[in-house]
Amino acid sequence: MKTLYQQLRIKFKLFVLISAVMLTVGILIVLIQQYAFEIYDEEIYEQSAKALNLTSVGIENELRKMEQLSYRIATDESIQSNLTKIRNGGSQYDNFLVSAQVRERMIDLGVLDQYVLSYQITDAFNGEYSSGVNRVTTTGKQLRRIKRETAGNDGGNTWILPNEDDSALGAARLIRSFDQLSLEQLGTIMIRIDMERLIRNFSLGLNRQADFIILNGDRMVYPIDPPETIAGLSALGTGEQGFQIIDRDGKRYFMTYVPSEYTSWTYLTMIPYDDIFDRIVTVKQLSVVLFGALFLAAVIFSFRFSKGITDPIERLNTKMKRVQMGNFTYTEEPDDKLMPMDEAGQLHRNFRIMLQRIDELIKENYVKQLSIKESEFKMLQAQINPHFLYNTLETINWTAKLGGQKQISVMVESLGYLLRTSIGLKEPLIPLEQELDIVSHYINIQKIRFEERLAFELEIPDQLKPYSIPKLSLQPLVENAVNYGLEQMLECCQIKVSATDEGDHIILSVEDNGPGMDESLLEQLNQGVVKPKGTGVGLRNINERVKLLFGESYGVSIRSKRGEGTCVSIRLPKEVRGSHV
Repeated sequence: MKTLYQQLRIKFKLFVLISAVMLTVGILIVLIQQYAFEIYDEEIYEQSAKALNLTSVGIENELRKMEQLSYRIATDESIQSNLTKIRNGGSQYDNFLVSAQVRERMIDLGVLDQYVLSYQITDAFNGEYSSGVNRVTTTGKQLRRIKRETAGNDGGNTWILPNEDDSALGAARLIRSFDQLSLEQLGTIMIRIDMERLIRNFSLGLNRQADFIILNGDRMVYPIDPPETIAGLSALGTGEQGFQIIDRDGKRYFMTYVPSEYTSWTYLTMIPYDDIFDRIVTVKQLSVVLFGALFLAAVIFSFRFSKGITDPIERLNTKMKRVQMGNFTYTEEPDDKLMPMDEAGQLHRNFRIMLQRIDELIKENYVKQLSIKESEFKMLQAQINPHFLYNTLETINWTAKLGGQKQISVMVESLGYLLRTSIGLKEPLIPLEQELDIVSHYINIQKIRFEERLAFELEIPDQLKPYSIPKLSLQPLVENAVNYGLEQMLECCQIKVSATDEGDHIILSVEDNGPGMDESLLEQLNQGVVKPKGTGVGLRNINERVKLLFGESYGVSIRSKRGEGTCVSIRLPKEVRGSHV
């Protein structure tokens, strides 16, 4: 496909480009629509969730009141006393008086709340005492259900969900004796709650078209007799707060659900999605119109764009054919001055610059050839100068020997060795033994200079001498000991070069008994701030070379205190010309 596309003419490529652009635009429109729909759904959810939260909070506040009312009734001293009398036995007349007192006490405790349909108290012998605006007689089946569900809460509140026997929600609990904490079961109390009135008063903020639902796990709390559109929702909408778009009987519904913080219930609202979908349909229609307008604009633009591209390219193709024939002279055409500086215009400009650059490169190549010849001559000259210096030093050495100047002869030989070593050695690593020779020749010169003020000691085990170390790493340390130790003292300076075997690595140390240094100067040396004397090879340079050659675990360390001398150590691996021992 790629090869086929590359071989197409430009006008056909433009049609492919238009198709790709329009496809991209169409995908973007779909994505934008989807994003807009999601925002719209989120907005619906936000509004529904706010109203649903307010409704659930209002309902649960009333349910808490019902729970507190049932607790007050169950723990009331008068009711406890009367139920205890009934439990302990009494005449029929006594039981009649007790039941009257229980009903009067219930009224005093506030059971005539607007949401209370009735209250139902049963004694220890299943005798029932009820009162309220909608009293019912508890059947044996219903009573057994109440006792079964409240028995597990040990006197705590139990919500008796509506069923086919009783459509009211009940707040029930066992009544236990508080006398001497005997906790004997005296009966049960259940407050029947008017859910229709309660929900009607607290659902005013909900959408008028919304169905309000309360679920308790897989059971429906409200409504007790749900319509077909919401039947079977017991497994949906439970858990965390959120929303879903579900299909029911061929229609879509927007469902918002909020879990209760007080009970195990879940509050839901279901709104017919088609009723709120009108705006989305309008957005879709507008998107189709905009897409058609964009398509027509893209077609018209493509033809104008095609002509603007192909004409400059054809002219550039003609110029390139002349260059192909060997004519490197750029010929400017009248239309070139009017050409806009878009990609095609830049191609013409770059082609002109390229031809000019080719001419410059031809001339520059000739100049570079001359420079190379001159560099080769200077390199040859640089090779001659060291040989001339070595020969001169050798002449001075023999002249000193013939004249009996032994010290001059030693200094000249040592200096010649140092020069040959620094210039002639090309390898970055040399044996420790060879580095010690460099140190020895340097010390020979310094001993003649300082005489008895310099005492030099060398402690290097023979088995460590074959190991490789960086070239000119010990000699600069000895030179630093002379510059910073010996030259600052009037008495004799002791310089000691030693090596210790540390298993898989060695430690080379250069110690002196010089004046030492304070912490600030020591820090400056470690940072490379202090410029070294003598050869100009500083501790930082040596440290960097060691780390570069062997790794970060190796390098230079300094120990020094004012008045206690200085010790510089180099940590190196055991290597002989690049191979580990």
